[in-house]
Amino acid sequence: MNIAAINNSIKPQKDLLLNHSLYEKVKTIEDLNSFLESHVYAVWDFMSLLKALQSKLTCTTTPWIATENPETRYLINEIVLAEETDLSIDGRRQSHFEMYVEAMEACGADTTGIHHFLSELNSLQNIYVAIKKSNLHSNIKAFLDFTFRVIDEGKTHEIAAAFTFGREDLIPSMFTVILRNFQANFPKADLSKLIYYFERHIELDADEHGPMAMQMITELCGTDAQKWAEVEAVSIQALEIRIGLWDAIEEQILLKTEMA
Repeated sequence: MNIAAINNSIKPQKDLLLNHSLYEKVKTIEDLNSFLESHVYAVWDFMSLLKALQSKLTCTTTPWIATENPETRYLINEIVLAEETDLSIDGRRQSHFEMYVEAMEACGADTTGIHHFLSELNSLQNIYVAIKKSNLHSNIKAFLDFTFRVIDEGKTHEIAAAFTFGREDLIPSMFTVILRNFQANFPKADLSKLIYYFERHIELDADEHGPMAMQMITELCGTDAQKWAEVEAVSIQALEIRIGLWDAIEEQILLKTEMA
């Protein structure tokens, strides 16, 4: 098996995501804010997948000892550099999560939910308890739980699979669809920070991080058929759990519309 075979295997799930009815439901600023207030959890937990891979593929403790593969070491460090310390629209260093939260605030979206969740997590010091105690939609809880189960229980190539095929490889196409929708529906709204965030993701993931993540998978699996099979299984799971996230966001948008 190889990258092409994985892409072929996960095509049904990717097609469902890219053609999801959620996109056409984002018609007003209120709809947009509902989207952002739920999607922010996926922006946040992505950073943990990223750091889990850095921990697995590089030496992040002392005394320093070189890890086995300098190629994967390079690839993950390059991705971390941009994701954790990119340039914001006004030239400040920020993680993409911090960039996203600022964009939410600029749009008028409510950030108290994500801040409360992170405060609870800091207090509880247990991600699974924090997820369970939260008031999040069950599909969002399942999404977060899946991420951290993969991080805690998965092999390195399985974490890379969730990161690559569930996130990095998907984001350019998916975010392009969302961005076009925003621009069509809100031509007069000041969405500069949000549009910058999406465009930055499209630029980085399509041109750099996507290909790097694919190369990382190839390096990790080599000619091991079992590893490729495990990558395929986790990739499908990651996409199916994201479809559930999209279902939840659509449901919440429709619920708010009915209550308005």
